[in-house]
Amino acid sequence: MKKFCSWALVFACSLVLLTGSRGYGQSGPSSDASAPVAASPSTSAATPEVKPGKIAVGVKASLLGGGVEVATPVTHRSNVRGGFNIFSYSHTFNKDGIAYNGQLGFKTLEAHYDFFPWAGSFHVSPGLLAYVGDPITATAAVPAGQTFSLGGKTYYSSNTSTPVGGHGKINFNRAAPTATFGWGNLLPRSGKHWAIPFEMGVAFQGSPKATLALTGNACDAPAVNCRSVVTDPKIQGQVISEQTKINNSMSFFKVYPIISVGFGYNF
Repeated sequence: MKKFCSWALVFACSLVLLTGSRGYGQSGPSSDASAPVAASPSTSAATPEVKPGKIAVGVKASLLGGGVEVATPVTHRSNVRGGFNIFSYSHTFNKDGIAYNGQLGFKTLEAHYDFFPWAGSFHVSPGLLAYVGDPITATAAVPAGQTFSLGGKTYYSSNTSTPVGGHGKINFNRAAPTATFGWGNLLPRSGKHWAIPFEMGVAFQGSPKATLALTGNACDAPAVNCRSVVTDPKIQGQVISEQTKINNSMSFFKVYPIISVGFGYNF
């Protein structure tokens, strides 16, 4: 038994020396153990990092109107984005006997910081919205001899001199912080050039503030005690009361919804 183990040990050592000297079955001289080992192609070449374009341009449609925006990357997971929107709509309505020809004319500038928490298409975007000009305006008119109400008091528009007319406007805070989220990246890290971003959120614009300026002559009865609505302090007090009434009716409208879908290309 001992003799068999000795022969087995000799055979094993010989096999190790033989295979080591031949380079595990490779022909030619054995390689020097001190020679540097060539790196495998799979490990020597690192996977190239996909870099986004330097700038992207997009067009979109939203509750703020039609818009154009541009974006540029900040980090691998964030962009900065800015743009402007235009929206126009006309509507005629009657309130308390006064006919208003209203014009909704949104002109807004916006800026956002888009953060992609998982480096994918989902993003959260704090930002700022700025209104340019008066977003809501209206012309006012009361036909001669027709009744109308200011602050709960009924008057007659003069039919012997200048009838009552004027204009009004509704403003929001000029600058409003925004909070939005959505899917899509104008500068996709996948290397694609096209993107279709979708976004929704709100702008915290504050309570609307109405301003009403009337001219002409108002009467207590048809052609009775007619006086200028501009110079009469009592009528002016009731104009202010009417403004307060309008403001109270719109106090719930402190936030403006934002829903948009767009199309962009990065360079």
